[in-house]
Order: sequence, then structure tokens, then C-alpha cells
Amino acid sequence: LSNEFKFPVASIHHAGETYLVPELLKKTWGGAPSMALFASNARKKREAYRNSEFAPKILAENGFSIIMKSDHPVLNSRYLMYEAQQAHYYGLDANLALLSVTSTPAKTAGVGHRVGSLGVGYDADVVIWDSHPLSLGATPVQVYIDGIAQIAKPEVLFKSDKLQNAPETPNWDAEAKAAVEYQGLPPLRGRKMRLGELSKTGVKFVGVKSVWMQDDDGGLRVLFDKDENHDANTRTDAVNSSSVLVLHGSLIPCTSANLELCADDKVQEVVDLQGGSVAPGLTTFGSHLGLVEILLEASTSDGIVRDPLVGSSTGHVPGAAGGDEAVMRAVDGLQFEGRNTLLAYRSGVTRAIAAPISKGFLIGLSTAFDTGASNTLERGAIVKEEAALHVTLNQLSDVSVSTQIAALRGLLYQSTSDVWKRVQRGEIPLVVNVDSADIMSTLLRLKSDYDAWSGNSIRLTFTGAAEAHLLADEISHAGVSVVITSPRPYPGSWQERRILPGPPLSRDSILTALLTKNINVAIGVRDDFDARNARFSLAWAALESNGTISKTQALQIATTNLDRALGVGRVQDIVAYRGGTMFDFESKVAGVVSMERGTIEIF
Repeated sequence: LSNEFKFPVASIHHAGETYLVPELLKKTWGGAPSMALFASNARKKREAYRNSEFAPKILAENGFSIIMKSDHPVLNSRYLMYEAQQAHYYGLDANLALLSVTSTPAKTAGVGHRVGSLGVGYDADVVIWDSHPLSLGATPVQVYIDGIAQIAKPEVLFKSDKLQNAPETPNWDAEAKAAVEYQGLPPLRGRKMRLGELSKTGVKFVGVKSVWMQDDDGGLRVLFDKDENHDANTRTDAVNSSSVLVLHGSLIPCTSANLELCADDKVQEVVDLQGGSVAPGLTTFGSHLGLVEILLEASTSDGIVRDPLVGSSTGHVPGAAGGDEAVMRAVDGLQFEGRNTLLAYRSGVTRAIAAPISKGFLIGLSTAFDTGASNTLERGAIVKEEAALHVTLNQLSDVSVSTQIAALRGLLYQSTSDVWKRVQRGEIPLVVNVDSADIMSTLLRLKSDYDAWSGNSIRLTFTGAAEAHLLADEISHAGVSVVITSPRPYPGSWQERRILPGPPLSRDSILTALLTKNINVAIGVRDDFDARNARFSLAWAALESNGTISKTQALQIATTNLDRALGVGRVQDIVAYRGGTMFDFESKVAGVVSMERGTIEIF
């Protein structure tokens, strides 16, 4: 059309599949358009299913100008730089990544003569960053618009010297090539082996700089970290080691005391991590991972459960399914090897906790599953069939908040169903998706009343919890867990209006505010695509805490803390990162060891 009617195209937005047809797009009348892209937001609809994180790199190598976008409120535009950071991580040149959120969009929009660059005669719109803008967690120190400072009292973070330079990102050439070769759907499985095959056993990781491991009691600790100072609890022989053996479910540092056990000819596989690290697999919760492949394509989904309280919009539960007393189980609708699921797995997220898809009050029973499993029958695929019972309470329902509270009170005090009896006895957590501090305070009072009346203590967890910081003392006193599904929040609705924005606008983030009160806090996600970015969220949380959250504590936020909040046992998986740690933009996953499935998968 552009050639037929002779009109130019300044930019193609979303542009998810443009990297597959660069030669065609170069024929656009008047010259090739710029490409406005997301970094990893993909697969929500059919036309975005073949989106690739390597699209910015591929298109730039074909001569196209790259723009990274937010499509606010799809993505929070406050963190537009994070899109550029991810594009750089996946192979876009550092200079082009910076241009993608500054001068390139300005020129494309026709205002490049005034904004997007620093120079004499340009508008004095300037951002001062606490670290290199492409480093993870980079935060503005001050923002000037027309030369006027916009932040009255900025909360400034300390950042290390290392973060003052652009990260040395991994090489993704092979993956980018495969994305094009397979028309956007490259194979996501690695080379898989059974642990203990033939006469050899275990896998040996060499070139290791840091190791985190889980104790028998489920706690996490650092075995060694050569980039950090060590306390008296750190094993000296481990610090002097640069390789570890994974054997019979244990991590063993290779030292002079076990040279024979660690000999290369005694193990199945030797993997060089090139200064990398080894850590437990992460857990994700909050999205529909494992229950839907393309969010806006109903045929790819488990479907929406019917709700007994708001049946007018979803229909009542059929009698054949148990009627309105029935509680649906997510485990019965699981789908394995979806692309979002496998991308999360390849990024170190080895298990997911999923609740049924619901638009009503009663969601159902969540399940925990292995993101690397092939089907529900595979050994270790189902970590826990029924993890917790989930409900939603909010002001957007078809019925009033008071009606929702009345329904929950009635079920706690009166229900004789097996599922609710387990909640009443404290055998499984009651997980409430809630953002409003007002509703949370009512729930805390309900828990107190019920516990006093019954002599039991219900295990209550808040998820979403955008305003939980306003009740930090009360939540701590009640022993309630909190799963923050938007650790970098945005007030997208009335019940989220009182968020704690975090630095530079506030000293505390919602995570630090809750952790300070000794609350069991974890991080989740809201979107399926974002599950793969769990390790970046953990690192960001630590970086914006000004040293109050250690690496071990950050790791707990998506492992032991999340498992405790949602009623799941200890992590059994081990993830090896090549080139760096799980906390930076310099590493990528080299392999995953699944103790439950008895496999190692090398990427």
C-alpha cells in the first residue's frame, strides 16, 4: 500500500513479527520505518505469538532504527528504561539500546530537533542516573524538565562501581539465528540426560564463583561467593573451590578431600560456567502459566471457572461438577511445554504455582508443577496437587465487598466440605487476592475472630497486596504472608491508589517496608510472559533496598518465602548460570538439574 499510494511509514508499532520479514519492510516507500517493540512482552494474542526477545537485535543488524515501547498501562512507562535494558541483554548494541528510548523515538515522532538529545538549543529535559542506565535497577537521582527539578526530595541509592558501566551481556547469536530459522518458534528444549546413567553419576560444574544451596530444614545459605566477604559460617574449603559436584540430590564442593569423587572421568558431564554460579531453582506465582498458552485465544486455555457467588456473569457450577459446593482444581487443567512455561524454565524458574482462571470470588485450589516436565504423568511433574485455596475480594466484583466478606465468613464458620475443613484446621493456606488496605484490615479482623472462636489458626496469605505496607504492623502481628505480584507498582485502580512507589520517590519499596516488619514476603507476577524475568525482579529488589536485602534474602523471596506462603515444600532443583550470577545481566542459564525428575538439561 505504501508503494501504491506513495506514502511513507514513520514507525510500525508492536511490530512483533517484523524481524521475520526485514527485506520486505525495506521496500517501504520513502524508506524503512523504525520499529517500536516490546522486549519480552509477548504471546498474549495470536499475532504476537511469534514475538522474539531477539527482534531488536535482528532488526538493528538489518539496518532498522529501534524504539523500545511501554504501551502504558500494558507496561508501566515509569520503567521504560527496563525495556531498553532487556533489549541490550538480548543482544542489542548498548548505544542503540540507549537511543531506542531517547533520540530515535524523538526523531520518529518529528520532535528530534527539541528533545531526545543533549545539546545547545534543545529542551533542558535531563535525567541523572545513579548507575549506567542499562544496568539492572538503574534509578533516577533527579529529573529535570525545561531545566526545572521534578523530585523535591529524591531518595538516592548507593550503587557499586561495577554498575556504573554497561553490563557485558551474554552472546545470543545462536538463539537469534534459530528464532529466524524456525520462523519465530525455535525449539526450547535442551540436551537432556538422566542422572546416574551407565556407570557414571552426577554432573560437575567448573569455573564457579558462587553457590547458594538449600539446607535440610529448607533454609537458604551461600556455600561460597568469591565476590563477597565471608562470615564464620562460610566453609573455607568451599571458598577455595571453583567447581561443584551435583550428586544424589546434594551440592558437593570439589576440594582436596574428594578429588577422586570429582574426577572428570567419574561424572556424566562437565560444564564450564566461566565464572558463573549455581543456585536453587526459582518458583513463580500470580499468572496463568501452565493453564493458558495464548491469553486472548480461548481455545488455548483451560477456561474460566464458574463462580457460585457471582453466577450472573459466569453461570453457576453445573451439578455434574458438584454444584455450587464444588471447588475446582488447577491440576486438572494443566498444560505442559507451553512457550511461556519453557522460557521461564530456561531462565531458572523451575516450578510454578497456578490457581484456576477466575473472574469471580471463589477461584479454587492451586497446584504446584515442574516447568520442565513434559506431561502430568512424568515423575516429579506435579510437585503438589493441591497447594492452597484461593479467593478474590475486590471492589470490581458484581457483588458488594460486604457480600464477599459475608460469603467468606459463612464458608469459614459453617462449610462442611472437605476443602474448607482443611482451611479451617489450618492444613492448607487460604490465599486471598486483594489490593485494598481497607479490605485487608477486615480480613485480619475476620481471621482474629475465627481463630479465637475455633481454637485453630487459619493460614492466611494476601496476594496482589498493593497497599499492604499500610498495615505492615498488623499483618506481622497476625502472622499473615504476603505475595507482591507488582513489586514495581502502578496505581491502576482505586484500590491500588495508595501504593508505595519506591526510590527515588520514597525511601522504602513495598518489599523493604514489609520485610522490616519480619513478614514472610514473596514476589510473584501478573503476566505469563513475565515469569521468565523472576531473577531480574529479585536482583532489582535487592538493589533498591540500599543494602538491607542480601542476595540470599532476595533469593528466598522467590523460593522458600513463596513456598511457605502458598503451602509448597522445599525446592529440589538446581540451576547453573554461565558468565555471572542470577542477579545480573551478564549471565544466562547453562543447565537445570531436576532431582525429582532425575534429569539434567543442558542449554
